[in-house]
Amino acid sequence: MRIASFQWKGRRHVGLVSADGGHISPIPLGAGEAQAGALALIESLAAGQPMPAGGEPVPLADVRLEAPIPRPRRNIFCVGRNYHAHARELSGSIFKDQPPPADMPWPIVFTKVPETVIGTGDEVHLPTGISEQIDYEAELAVVIGRGGKNIARAEAMQHVFGYTIVNDVTARDVQTRHAQWHLGKSFDTFCPMGPWIVTADELDGRNTRLRLWVNEELRQDARTSELIFDIPTLIETCSRGITLHPGDVIATGTPAGVAMGMKPPRYLKSGDLVRIEIDGIGTLSNRFV
Repeated sequence: MRIASFQWKGRRHVGLVSADGGHISPIPLGAGEAQAGALALIESLAAGQPMPAGGEPVPLADVRLEAPIPRPRRNIFCVGRNYHAHARELSGSIFKDQPPPADMPWPIVFTKVPETVIGTGDEVHLPTGISEQIDYEAELAVVIGRGGKNIARAEAMQHVFGYTIVNDVTARDVQTRHAQWHLGKSFDTFCPMGPWIVTADELDGRNTRLRLWVNEELRQDARTSELIFDIPTLIETCSRGITLHPGDVIATGTPAGVAMGMKPPRYLKSGDLVRIEIDGIGTLSNRFV
């Protein structure tokens, strides 16, 4: 299934996207429930409720897609330097005094606040006067379907509801200025997400291709099989002593090709269009202004 949140007839709805991507069938949720987007459906299914039937299909062109989880209940878990090539491209930058991630026992985990989330087609706001080094990061995101704590790696995939795309937008100069990454990652609009969630029965996120273009120039191209720490390991790590809840989001890291890694760096500027595609999910596209 492809589950989307969208605006239609003046309010938010949740629906099932058709296989051809041409229509969306609204799911009967109360207005209050629908405000949480797909999160309300994920929580309902986790509580043992049956999957509701979709209503009369609506042309996708007649609705405005939003982030599938428009406002996560808490911060998004994010993973840093989790592709071998990306770790190498940044090894001489702010990370020159740190060991390679492949030599570390655990992944680097940080968070982004819920207010960073926007949907496909929404504008990312450049924080003029605060940062001049805005970077993109195409990432596969895992959406938790069954909560748990101290989840074993061998059981981790049973907790996956599905997958979506995120752009972990980063203010590199702010990231460099602070010992922790949270501030440079958490500006408003700095986490485009979408276009929808694809359930785990239709996609194996452990081996799919992701690509990113800036103004039609291909910048990133990799497969998730190249992750240093794979999805089960990330779920095991994030749940150590911390209860994961249905609807939690884990962004798995970005591959090589970021603006910071270029010589000279090629940071984003006003008017740039960033498009991300992940096989089996779809396209996330946002303009920076």
